[in-house]
Amino acid sequence: MELRPADLTPESWLVAAGRSPEPGAPLNVPLIPASNFIIGSGREYSRDDGTPTWEALEEIIGGLESGKAVAFASGMAAIAAVFDQLATGSVVVLPDDLYQGVAGLATAGGDRGRWSVQRVAVDDTAGWIRACGAADLIWIESPSNPLVTVADLEAIGAAPRKPGAILAVDNTFATPLNQQPLDFGATVSLQSATKFIGGHSDLLSGVATTRDDAMLRGLKKSRGLTGATPGTFEAFLAVRGARTLALRFQRAQQTAMTLAERLEKHPWVGRVRYPGLPSHPTHATAKRVLKGFGSMLSFELRGGAEFADGVCRNVRLVRHATSLGAVESTMERRAGIPGQEHLPPSLLRLSVGIENADDLWADLDSAIRSSAP
Repeated sequence: MELRPADLTPESWLVAAGRSPEPGAPLNVPLIPASNFIIGSGREYSRDDGTPTWEALEEIIGGLESGKAVAFASGMAAIAAVFDQLATGSVVVLPDDLYQGVAGLATAGGDRGRWSVQRVAVDDTAGWIRACGAADLIWIESPSNPLVTVADLEAIGAAPRKPGAILAVDNTFATPLNQQPLDFGATVSLQSATKFIGGHSDLLSGVATTRDDAMLRGLKKSRGLTGATPGTFEAFLAVRGARTLALRFQRAQQTAMTLAERLEKHPWVGRVRYPGLPSHPTHATAKRVLKGFGSMLSFELRGGAEFADGVCRNVRLVRHATSLGAVESTMERRAGIPGQEHLPPSLLRLSVGIENADDLWADLDSAIRSSAP
């Protein structure tokens, strides 16, 4: 009997989905490094017809979000495919706090006259509702990067939209385990599988999921025309990573809460941004729209950029590296990145991994105290 997402919890679906039901088939999804196939089998060229390896990833994530998924070569490739659905002269609305790759893509398209760009604060629900009536693409990243602000997707998704408008939600920080954008009315939900889904800092991949047939066809067409197809080995690694997503994510977000509470009491820390803290500006919204608070947090030190850079140099267990969502904890000063100079100079973004919470705390506390001015 075929497994269906509705019959299983997300934790079980992640382990069971994407496997062949045929007797004698490999238990695990195999690597199938094929560019073409014998004509007559229903599959001819992998760029257009896919391979069983990346289709397994699509089945896992699509089922997890009760939709149909399209896998891409990277998170940015998935994002670009959504923007590719827009007609010239479209209006794009972006949050004030978001991944710089998206901001760069939107700016480049605006400079070429493809669309105009407007910005709305992540927590300005009234502003988003107004934007839904006029925009062609409403792009929301929630929780946001790197300030971890949570948007009221329930209210925004229920707002009347311009006919044909796309509501796209970058769900990378929350993952489908903590947030289901399609249930809130989003047209498409996007995940950078490079992050939590892959979970081991060893691949690039992206997945877009939708319940809209026209969007599904458009995404597949864009993927084929631009060649943004996932690599076979990367898809294999993403499938393997997805199997343990629930376990890794549960551990990481439990530790993130512990660290956030301790950092909030640290004498050298001025502000902690984590949706699970009652002090977070969008804590009430997070409690309502998220199933968990995630493993991403940011904190500001009582000092400047030099202090923050020193902390990054002095951590030993936490790795001074970009990206996020992996088994190892990583941290970086975001204002030092081109395009994010507007952020507080001492703000550090921390992606909490699966290490022991006390070990992580000892490392952070030691690095902060040894770097203090």
